[in-house]
Amino acid sequence: MNILIDIGHPAHVHYFRNFIKIMQEKGHVFLISARNRSIIHYLLKKYNLPFIDRGKGRNGIIGKLVYMIYADFILLKIALRFKPDLFLSFASPYAAQTAWLVRKPHIVLDDTEHAKFAHLFYKIFSTVFINPSCFYKKFGKKQIFFNSYMELCYLHPNRFKPDLSVLEELGVKENERYIILRFVSWEASHDIGHSGLTLEMKHKVVKEFSKYAKVFISSEAELPEELKQYQIKITPEKMHDALAFAILYIGEGATMASECAVLGTPAIYINSLQVGYCTEQENEYQQLFNFREQNGVLEKAKELLQMPNLKEEYQSRRIKMLEDKIDVTAFMIWFIENYPQSFKIMKENPEYQMRFK
Repeated sequence: MNILIDIGHPAHVHYFRNFIKIMQEKGHVFLISARNRSIIHYLLKKYNLPFIDRGKGRNGIIGKLVYMIYADFILLKIALRFKPDLFLSFASPYAAQTAWLVRKPHIVLDDTEHAKFAHLFYKIFSTVFINPSCFYKKFGKKQIFFNSYMELCYLHPNRFKPDLSVLEELGVKENERYIILRFVSWEASHDIGHSGLTLEMKHKVVKEFSKYAKVFISSEAELPEELKQYQIKITPEKMHDALAFAILYIGEGATMASECAVLGTPAIYINSLQVGYCTEQENEYQQLFNFREQNGVLEKAKELLQMPNLKEEYQSRRIKMLEDKIDVTAFMIWFIENYPQSFKIMKENPEYQMRFK
């Protein structure tokens, strides 16, 4: 089978990399199109996944619409040469529209309810919507749900074991406590009009929690000069190892908050945008805390840091969560290899997926 996958964000590389490798071993052929963003290209090269550059993308609604025409043209050109049997993406309007143009199925994964721009431009062109069971947006009869999180594509115990050598890169001792802060750039289409921590609060968080542990900052945008000394300096593929051994995560990024939850690291997510998977991780498993604004964040972080056996407690919550969830990569391999029969099976018997644990 020829499969075209479009990658628009670093997280998408992780969603699909294990799937691609296993499917290649089974004889399937892939073509990857990727947005021109240094971290995306770095990760694809690191995991030995050849790709075609589809350009940088643009900011703002008008810019994104203009870029959509350009990206569709690029994908159409490569699709006509590659002749894919199906298209696969995480919320890519470009893959959806190109699949529709060449009359091939587009299977789309998505866990971001508020990504209205992407939904508007991929929904009518897509064949199947695959969403986590905690995804609260309904797309109708073409939608199926999987009982897991996108982060378990690559952080499920079947796929990932944290590497202690990251501590040496971080410059911390094995039992030394450290906190990871995450600041987003607010340039994504679904981020328009939303916010997280103010610059003043970022300074306050760094100053306050440096008393309790070493502080590292991961930031999409360039940090102010006075915070640059805290910038995390590890190779990007080691970030999940760093999150696994952290004592606490505080940040504006939902994906990284969820990564911490599935790794057993307590997380505080601050963003006026809320997502179903973080809501479930708080309400069902008590693995993270959602804040729509920054009020109360300092107090909650201090409360957690003063909790005895914090990591041990959150590891036990992780085990409870994993008992309920499937290995998403194993599920995806079965679904794609057996499509369209797999879609019919999932519609008639959603519990079939529970054999992929």
